[in-house]
Amino acid sequence: MTGAFTLGYIGRITLPLFSLPDERFPMFIEYVPTLILHVAIIIGMFYFSRLYHLPRAASRFDQGRRIVGVVTVGSLLASAVQELVFKTTIFEVDYSRGMFFYVWVFSVLLVVVGREFYHMLQTYLRQRGLDRDNLLIVGMGKIARDIARKINDQPALGYNIVGVVVNGKTKTRGSLVGYPIIGTYQDLPRLIDARNIEQVIIALPEAQRAEIVELVTLCQRGRVDIKIYPDMFAYMAGDLSVDDLGGTPLLTVRDIALRGWKLSLKRSLDMLGSFFGLVFLSPFMLLTALVIKWQDGGPVFYTQERMGLDGRPFHLVKFRTMRMDAEVSGPGWTVENDPRVTRLGRFMRSTNWDEIPQLINVLLGEMSLVGPRPERPVYVLQFREHIPRYMERHREKSGMTGWAQVNGLRGDTSIAERTQYDLWYVENWSLWLDIKIIIRTVLQTVLRRDRNAY
Repeated sequence: MTGAFTLGYIGRITLPLFSLPDERFPMFIEYVPTLILHVAIIIGMFYFSRLYHLPRAASRFDQGRRIVGVVTVGSLLASAVQELVFKTTIFEVDYSRGMFFYVWVFSVLLVVVGREFYHMLQTYLRQRGLDRDNLLIVGMGKIARDIARKINDQPALGYNIVGVVVNGKTKTRGSLVGYPIIGTYQDLPRLIDARNIEQVIIALPEAQRAEIVELVTLCQRGRVDIKIYPDMFAYMAGDLSVDDLGGTPLLTVRDIALRGWKLSLKRSLDMLGSFFGLVFLSPFMLLTALVIKWQDGGPVFYTQERMGLDGRPFHLVKFRTMRMDAEVSGPGWTVENDPRVTRLGRFMRSTNWDEIPQLINVLLGEMSLVGPRPERPVYVLQFREHIPRYMERHREKSGMTGWAQVNGLRGDTSIAERTQYDLWYVENWSLWLDIKIIIRTVLQTVLRRDRNAY
């Protein structure tokens, strides 16, 4: 913060955004009391906003938004206190709007850049086995396996799985995704001490409440952090509120976030995004159309029936990436190195450029920029029979991108897992979430990454 204030002072003098006043501009030494006040208030705001507590899987966008908000409020508070406290004292100095602006800009910039360097260093160390917490997983079911795989796939999280703890009544030998079973529930206190355990994840979503309480009691030793995978009710309850029914408390579960005025807000974002996208990208779209036409003389666009809002079908528009005879034998999934895909089509698929014409669907109101990925009706009929709550993802418009896609679930991936991400999006929608997904999609496309920590 001291560096940001110093750069703000230099910027106020040297940068042309604000002209200097005719009278003498204060020397830096005169701003020292204001500097101390600014630093103290910002540090206090960061502390009480828990910005010095960095979650392992924190989104950089969410962290950046919080930093901007806290620095803005802190800077305004520092300016107000400066006027009240120093106005009639020997420390009186003109804290101009230009000075305030530059200090605010450099404060945000240096904090964001500093944290990014810290994150990069931390990731570098964790990927090489340093700065990791010893972790125990309690449970042997599907959730426990998924958690172990995700930790394996993301070493930057900084976990070192020591082993698995199970219910001794069912199984005491074997392994979970390569990690050995090292004890039972009653062994938790001994294992935590002997293996220097710092984190415990209880992956038992179907466990009874008494069993969870017992496990937490066994784990509460020293400085162990305990994380519990929620049961299905808690997972579905994205937001709970307490209502009163004649003296009887009832929990209200928010299961659909996108209603009322929020629909108009989301539609406005869709219209603006699709309109400006089509305008600015139209020269490149025209060039793509000419190349496709020159390639084999076939149609430029490929339309396909997909299922959208409330299960109603619509025709999705894409640039054609396959040969014209690609589906003479019926519809089928695209496979790796599919011979039906043209050379240009392979490039467009790798960059997601073939999906840009869907902006037309968004402008017409058939799709949204962000939402669950639309599937063909023939596949929807199959999925709805085997995947619980699958049709609930059709309570909102389908999207060009979505929460599942930016988390690596695109193409030939688990439909059940994609459905869970889609349902979470439907139940936790916000305008900021849409903006974050759009930015992450652009970054992942440019950086050629399926998922990242943004």
